[in-house]
Amino acid sequence: MWRVRPAKLDDLQQILDIAGAQTARLSSTLPKTEETLARKIQHSRDSLADNAPEGTPRRFLFVLENTETGEIAGTAGIDSRAGNGHPFYNYRRDYLIHASHELNVSRRVEVLYPSHALTDLTLLCSFTLREQHRNTQVFELLSRARMMFIASHREWFTNRTVVEIQGVQHENGSVPFWDSLGRHFFNMDFETADQYSGQLSKTFIAELMPPNPVYVTLLSTEAQEALGQPHPLTEPNYQLLQREGFQPGCYVDIFDGGPVMEVRTDSLRTLVTSQPKTLHGSHQNDGETCLISAGEGEHFRCLLTPVAETLADDVKVPVSTWHGLESSAGDPVRISPL
Repeated sequence: MWRVRPAKLDDLQQILDIAGAQTARLSSTLPKTEETLARKIQHSRDSLADNAPEGTPRRFLFVLENTETGEIAGTAGIDSRAGNGHPFYNYRRDYLIHASHELNVSRRVEVLYPSHALTDLTLLCSFTLREQHRNTQVFELLSRARMMFIASHREWFTNRTVVEIQGVQHENGSVPFWDSLGRHFFNMDFETADQYSGQLSKTFIAELMPPNPVYVTLLSTEAQEALGQPHPLTEPNYQLLQREGFQPGCYVDIFDGGPVMEVRTDSLRTLVTSQPKTLHGSHQNDGETCLISAGEGEHFRCLLTPVAETLADDVKVPVSTWHGLESSAGDPVRISPL
């Protein structure tokens, strides 16, 4: 049985293995060094226990676990405040009109403005999954478990939620948008800059990137074509997030030009369709497959289960689901259809 639960320090090596093997970061970065990842996991544990230092935004990291073998097959994160106390930088797409009355010429030119307007919004991040599990139901479980967590801890999150989707990157590691713009100011390759953004304060972006608008027409043709486009490997995640209600807006990732998707938190499909219920047992192992979650904070668990019967305030599921949730009859749970 696969379930999603908060990450523990015991998961460190397995998460490092996943981070090192990933080809496309399906949304935001996951630290690839033991020390940085350990800090991220501990910050998540402190946030769940409400022990984070005062003034430090909550950050959460979850894992997809095989309850029978202990295998960790993926991760998914939530930052309650994008930027985590620092500016959260993106480019905002806009247009300028250049006109000459004397020549009777008018042209609409696309420009990119450095922006940190999305700072302090809730951010979905750190989504990674072993390749063999993509395009399966556990892919949806891992992604949507975060929405189930938000639904159960709504007061911890803001009224809008955003997620960065990786932009176009070729198999040889080249990133058209980065190579046409960022590389000229950072003097480092894309992978290094992207890792710095996940490990350090993003103030280095403000220090090195030009503060002026960037004319898109001055970028390479390949970079222009990549602007706002998701990496092909992220397409399933992109479509799942669209089904949740996310839509690409006017912002793009400052490094690879990938789309930034936005949604009003309370309109997320999982929040709208999920319902609190009371847990009861069933001897049947068939029925509609649903997401089910239980537990608060560090005891949060989420998995897929057949639902045999749903009454006004009760839900009947196989006893094996109880074990996965680490819950008992009469405990409060939340369910949502796939």
